[in-house]
Amino acid sequence: MKLGSIILFVAVCSFTAYYIYEPIPEDIEERWKLMLTNSFFRSLSHLADLSELLGLKDYMGVMYFITLLEKVEPVSDEHVKVTVETFDGVEVMLYQPKQRGGDVELRRAVIYLHGGGWCLGSTRMSPYDLLARTMVTELDAVVLSVEYRLAPAHHFPVPYEDVYRVVKHFLQKGVLVQYSVDPGRIAVSGDSAGGNLAAAVSQQLKKEPGQQIKLKAQALIYPVLQALDLNTPSYQQNRDMPILPRTLMVRFWSEYFTSDKAFFRAMMANTHNGPESSSLLKFVNWSAFLPETYHGKYNYSAPAVVQGVRDDVGMDGPSRSLADPRASPLLVPDTDLHSLPKAYILTCEYDVLRDDGIMYATRLRAAGVEVTHEHYDAGFHGGLMFTVWPTDFLIAHRMTDNYIKWLKENL
Repeated sequence: MKLGSIILFVAVCSFTAYYIYEPIPEDIEERWKLMLTNSFFRSLSHLADLSELLGLKDYMGVMYFITLLEKVEPVSDEHVKVTVETFDGVEVMLYQPKQRGGDVELRRAVIYLHGGGWCLGSTRMSPYDLLARTMVTELDAVVLSVEYRLAPAHHFPVPYEDVYRVVKHFLQKGVLVQYSVDPGRIAVSGDSAGGNLAAAVSQQLKKEPGQQIKLKAQALIYPVLQALDLNTPSYQQNRDMPILPRTLMVRFWSEYFTSDKAFFRAMMANTHNGPESSSLLKFVNWSAFLPETYHGKYNYSAPAVVQGVRDDVGMDGPSRSLADPRASPLLVPDTDLHSLPKAYILTCEYDVLRDDGIMYATRLRAAGVEVTHEHYDAGFHGGLMFTVWPTDFLIAHRMTDNYIKWLKENL
């Protein structure tokens, strides 16, 4: 019996160690902490797969547990006033510095868009609440955190349209006066899918006829910017990296557009481009827009263009959405990049989205836009959000400090 117990104990320990251990690059700090953190994400992902297979709950419905796990109810404190507002039908969390006596000085403002692959995430997650409070206190800024609707219940373009409505509402003279915001010092920012929305809003707002108040800056944190080529060097190099493996990012894209599993399978094979998007592949040609140092061992091969890609879900179907720059901001021609707000782009070496951000930085600079590109050689996707115990990482605090520093100097 004793021997059996010992064998069972060793077997359980061995299986646990095997499950937790991953071949994470040596230059990543706090590797074991990242392994432990990712083991939770992988376990939940496996549970989500099983749940969907058994018909109990869809994949994203199970993965939404991450959002619920970190949920807090933001409340005012001695330095920050927090209120829930509705801007043009969309809920926003508004963070403002507490008034000091007869203080009427106009402040900066940051419109922040949370990440989560358009399917997960919330303004009420503790890392986003903490980030908003930090921006308020460090920048003496008004921070507007947008609770846009999520896929798959609300496919593209609903999340984008929610965000765009909020930005348009906020950039009215009367609204800015109400919150003591300087109309010349407003930025839009976001991480991951939120970076996608921030970039898209910046582009589309520039085209808005009669728009008097302009954005001064856009700050994009490891943004996802294109869905046409899901085999860039960073997608290949980091296909099995923690937090955001290629399979999960492809699933996010697929769920953003449609619930049709056939489209997900086509995206996984990188055979999802049809005639609607074929002419736009030149804008995501990484052999042209990605500095050679990031090519690694990979050679460029243009994604296949498949005739008859399934698109039976109406005018906002997936193959049409692929070609829409509101979904993939990298698809706009060079002329649409001119005169965009100055940009801060954060990228991480160990992130499938690395090349999206770098290509956008390259194209923006070529169009004459002032760009600050901050690349973390040992960074991984989602790093900025790991600031709350027990998943607090040193790199998260460095990312936050550098991001805040840029906003302080450029907004």
